Amino acid sequence: MKKFFSGMNKFLEHGLMIFVFFLLIFSTGRMIFIFVLNDYIGDVSIDEIFFAMWLGLRLSCQTAGILTLMILIAHLISNFLEKIFVTVIFISTSILYFASFPFYKQFHSNFNQMIFNAVNDDLYALFITFVEEFNLLPKLFFALILSFILYKIFFRLPTIKIHGLITIALTYLIVTLSIFGGSLNWQTELTFENIGITKDKFLNEAILDSYQAVYRAYVLQSRTDSGSGLNFSAQNIKNLASIQSQNINSNDLSDYLKKSAQGEIIPKPKHIFIIISESYANWTLLENYSDLHIADGMKSIINESDSDYCPTFLPNGASTVSAVTGIVAGLADANLYLTTLPQSFKAPYLTAAAPQIKNLGYETNFFYAGPSTWEKISDFVTAQGFENFYGEGDIYLKNIKGNVWGIDDKFLYQFVEKNLNLNVPSFNVILNTSNHSPYTVDLDEEKILLAKKFDEEDLNKKLAHQLYADRELKKFIDDMKLKSPESLFIIVGDHADRCNIDKQPSDYERFCIPFIVTGNGVHKNILNKKSAGSQIDILPTIIELIAPKNFEYFSIGKSLTENQRGVNYALFITRNSIGNANSFPLKLEPLTNEIDSEDWTAFENYINYVRGVSYWIAKFGNKLE
Repeated sequence: MKKFFSGMNKFLEHGLMIFVFFLLIFSTGRMIFIFVLNDYIGDVSIDEIFFAMWLGLRLSCQTAGILTLMILIAHLISNFLEKIFVTVIFISTSILYFASFPFYKQFHSNFNQMIFNAVNDDLYALFITFVEEFNLLPKLFFALILSFILYKIFFRLPTIKIHGLITIALTYLIVTLSIFGGSLNWQTELTFENIGITKDKFLNEAILDSYQAVYRAYVLQSRTDSGSGLNFSAQNIKNLASIQSQNINSNDLSDYLKKSAQGEIIPKPKHIFIIISESYANWTLLENYSDLHIADGMKSIINESDSDYCPTFLPNGASTVSAVTGIVAGLADANLYLTTLPQSFKAPYLTAAAPQIKNLGYETNFFYAGPSTWEKISDFVTAQGFENFYGEGDIYLKNIKGNVWGIDDKFLYQFVEKNLNLNVPSFNVILNTSNHSPYTVDLDEEKILLAKKFDEEDLNKKLAHQLYADRELKKFIDDMKLKSPESLFIIVGDHADRCNIDKQPSDYERFCIPFIVTGNGVHKNILNKKSAGSQIDILPTIIELIAPKNFEYFSIGKSLTENQRGVNYALFITRNSIGNANSFPLKLEPLTNEIDSEDWTAFENYINYVRGVSYWIAKFGNKLE
């Protein structure tokens, strides 16, 4: 038994040395990468460079842990297999590392989806390009030399002697860091999506070691490939679009989606704000939950004379990214990951919000509480026409609090207020994150108390964060109305279905989000009395409120000043009914005692139109061919 424990301790000691060795390799490589490509670094301090190195070290714990595990398993089987594994790992590590330099110079990114797209290219032409332009053969030679050196060093790693209990404790620590990406629990786990919190794009890319960058490329490509699309031919799309567009006959979708504004309903606002509030569900505003007092801020906004509210409003999809793509690109969720789709980065879609709002004389800004690398959000919104993007890296300071998803709402709104130029007309999308697990806002410090307590502590924490998000949002709107009385505000949730008091909520309570419009010139019933919609209807609503008569714009959605139909990836809604949009004929879940006078066959056509046209534009463009 003593021999067994001695052997086990030696085995774990060997694993610890391998783990540390890989961390040194990745950290040294990252430091050289930053030094060699320092021309790509923006205006940052040395502290920010060290911060990026620290984040990279933490993230590489995951990579080092996986490689260590592979080698240890091979070691248990045979020494020969271990040598094979070590050889393959060091060759691949060296080749990827040398390749990362020209790849960044070419694409201004660490490894991304382009490495998978290359499979569909002319491989011979690519090979010649690599040889002639990127000096493939010399780089490959040096990569092999580096892998040989690493191989020799590996099998000469010093033997360390550690007390058995300390070895077990260190092994437990390393396993935890490997699982949670350099963190001790999932609440603070680092991944390629939340790691980019410096304000410099190059540093955010340098944080990723080569394996993490390849993994990111694989995940994003998998998301793109998972878009199964819809069974619509060009002729199907043309027929559906024609029904919705007064029998226009064209092979260009821009002809079907072109709309002409009816003329401004309110004075043209100086500033426009769309606040996408994390997990803000409409059920919190319903009367039967009023005793919770977790949405009193938005209720007071709704009750003001310069506000209106649509209670039958759907999110674009089940996740935050769907809300972003619906509002930014104007396209419905149609089984495509727009933030990974190559077409999204070539030019703004026909229905994109920023270019059209810019035509009305507004500067376009996107403010996000989280890292710019999440879902490639910075690249996506700027490719879709936003002039300025501000993420966690721009806002982050040592005294600012937050979690793995982003900074607390309070600090996000303070940044917007401080940095927005009130003298320049602006269109601003603000995406907050506080009302999201792991729910880490310091609620005691903020002196937030729930009006009603539940036995489930987790539920109390969720409701308290909802209260916090509501209160900070109300404060921001009040502050901005004082600073800029000519402003217009649109408040929506990104999605619901994260927290319900009822264990078996109706589809309405489970999925619906609020749509609130408030600001100068807004009044009760400015929206259609039977309005219903989804996030693709936000842009046309704004344009119909503020644009001069005959202003041309393009949208799949319709303004809530007239629209009475909402559609998303799973549901449809009217003022009186909600139901499954994937089940034909449509089955209704009543919301009121009033019977809908809807033509349900026409509604089915509308559902197919919204999804089909969104898919076609995203995948193939405007031409019906």
